[in-house]
Amino acid sequence: MNQDIAEGKWKQLKGQIKEKWADLTDDDINYAQANNERFIGVIQERYGLAKDEAEKQFDELKKKVS
Repeated sequence: MNQDIAEGKWKQLKGQIKEKWADLTDDDINYAQANNERFIGVIQERYGLAKDEAEKQFDELKKKVS
C-alpha cells in the first residue's frame, strides 16, 4: 500500500472515530495511529467499556475503512 493510500485510510478512520467517540481529543485519537492497545485503554476509561467491547467497537470501525 503506498503512502497516499495509507494516509487517506487513516483520515477516514480518524473521522469515524470522531463520529463514534466525540468526547475524545485529537491527542487521544493519535494514540490509535501510534498504539492500538493504548487507544483501547483510552476508550475504556472515557466510556466505561470492558476491554473486549472497546476492542470490538474499534475493530468494527477499522473494517469499515478497509
